[in-house]
Amino acid sequence: MHQSDVAAAMARAASEIGSRFVISTGDNFYPAGVKSISDPQWKTSFEDVYAAPALQTPWHVALGNHDYRGSALAQMAYSRVSARWQMPSPYFRKAATETGIPDLEIFYLDTTPLAGGWGEKLEDMAHGRQPPHESRKQIAWLSESLSRSSAAWKVVVGHHPIYSGGRHGDTPGLVETIQPILKAHGVQAYLNGHDHALQHIRRGDIDYICSGSGASAGSARAVEGTRFRSSRAGFAMFSLASESLDLEFRDFTGATLYQASLPRARG
Repeated sequence: MHQSDVAAAMARAASEIGSRFVISTGDNFYPAGVKSISDPQWKTSFEDVYAAPALQTPWHVALGNHDYRGSALAQMAYSRVSARWQMPSPYFRKAATETGIPDLEIFYLDTTPLAGGWGEKLEDMAHGRQPPHESRKQIAWLSESLSRSSAAWKVVVGHHPIYSGGRHGDTPGLVETIQPILKAHGVQAYLNGHDHALQHIRRGDIDYICSGSGASAGSARAVEGTRFRSSRAGFAMFSLASESLDLEFRDFTGATLYQASLPRARG
């Protein structure tokens, strides 16, 4: 496990670039979420690990499937007691006024009820914690929100990958429901976790970025559109220019593994 090493490397990188916020792609507490807002894991796995001054910025947090093995409601409730933790609802939008970055809007999904895998659905049922909202409502929200957005840059974040060369592979439910919405509304990038790897896949005008190895790492194979893949623990960092979104993967030592400039989609 390299969580503490990754946190230290993140802190150095955040200080270097003057990071404005952190994105978590879900499975925030592994393997079974948290039980309440007083769960000791808030201290041992979040507050104490990401304690560096450079990481005392807003954390925009998505839900993962493992978070539903505990209390997803507790993770939302923690937003009301933490100055950093921001998860106002299972899915939400962060506008430029909230990120501090002009022309950028980020849309956070709760992909567990959208993923379509019977294994996960049965496991959720066994734990008695089915997601409380309907998938169709979330899909309609994303489509409507993107259609109203006039941002030059639109980024969507979810836990499950749409396309992936990692152990879990593609997520058919998201390929069917979410990918067409991203394409229709000019989304430039989709960020995810779930597979414990670092990946950059480009298909059409959309870049699919997997940053799921913040604590441990697994293998990833090359698939259609793969530009980069790594099985090292690490993280992704981004900087935005007018015509490009610059991506860099760093490993748990802080070493740069990969850099790419993602172009702004048109239309």
